[in-house]
Amino acid sequence: MNIVIQEYIAVDPKIRAGRPVIAGTGIRVMDIVALKNYHEYTIEAIADNYGLSLSQVYAALAYYYDHQTEIDSALIEDDEYIQKAKEAKIGNENPLLP
Repeated sequence: MNIVIQEYIAVDPKIRAGRPVIAGTGIRVMDIVALKNYHEYTIEAIADNYGLSLSQVYAALAYYYDHQTEIDSALIEDDEYIQKAKEAKIGNENPLLP
């Protein structure tokens, strides 16, 4: 089931584990939020660097503010997962090296 929110945001369980994305892309709303809030990208820089329109970026941020609690929780979950993977050194092994 594909749900389009506003005309710019899509939620589909088959895309990015059902996380809200900018329609027609694989870019998650939470990725936009992280770039703006944690990496201090400007809205214009996000649009330029990721090939998005300003409308798409603003729609992602509008969606975020309407769903802030759930997206903030998802950001924390992703961060914890990444931290655990780093601690376990998952993905750091290269079978071609001795």
